[in-house]
Amino acid sequence: MNKKIGIFDSGLGGLSILKELVKLLPNEDYLFYEDSINNPYGEKSDEELLEITSKIVDYLLKENCKIIVIACNTATTSCIEKLRNKYPNTIFVGTVPAIKVAYDNNYKNTIILSTTYTRNSKRVNELISEYHNTFQNIINISGENLANLIEENKMDEVNNLLERLLTPYKNCDSVVLGCTHYSLIKDEIKRVLPNATLIDGNIGVAKEVKHQLEINSSISNSKNSGEITFINTKDSKLIERSFELLRK
Repeated sequence: MNKKIGIFDSGLGGLSILKELVKLLPNEDYLFYEDSINNPYGEKSDEELLEITSKIVDYLLKENCKIIVIACNTATTSCIEKLRNKYPNTIFVGTVPAIKVAYDNNYKNTIILSTTYTRNSKRVNELISEYHNTFQNIINISGENLANLIEENKMDEVNNLLERLLTPYKNCDSVVLGCTHYSLIKDEIKRVLPNATLIDGNIGVAKEVKHQLEINSSISNSKNSGEITFINTKDSKLIERSFELLRK
């Protein structure tokens, strides 16, 4: 049995990372764990998130995963260090808002749009402090229940919420998408902020996964690989939607 790359998120959001992984590592097998029943993670406590994510890690390890990608900003900021301590022999790659990318590209008015948990997290505020300077304005705002609306495919409500949240920032030149769900609604965000560049960390996460596999001599070269398996904790019917979104 080929060892897999395990990926998990609070639902569909991590598909944006899976897309980049498949492009970069087409010979790997993937197991994507969509924890839709516990969506949204942004409303959970640290204790709840650690319990939830530990159970997912246990499952992925039993399913022969050689590396685990936390395709969720909230779960990463809350749990990745605790999980690394709890599972010292497991390789974890997480995702955090790509604030450094906005800084490196000299954007002057940047919005960080993320879940309430991620917005208020120590790690995100450390990044803002590190990269904020007198020449760049960083506005840190919550997407409220946007991830849940995306998960439930309530696009009218998604559009209404985006209008309310983003219209005051028509002059921004960039938006850091601090939740992987938000990468699934780039077109909708661009309709509200047509002049803003949208930034996510998905390519960076994929490159880090490849790097970790390389230094651990775990890259698959098998031509029989390339299988993608989905698990959804809420409704197996959502798996069909996952395949549809992956093909877009």
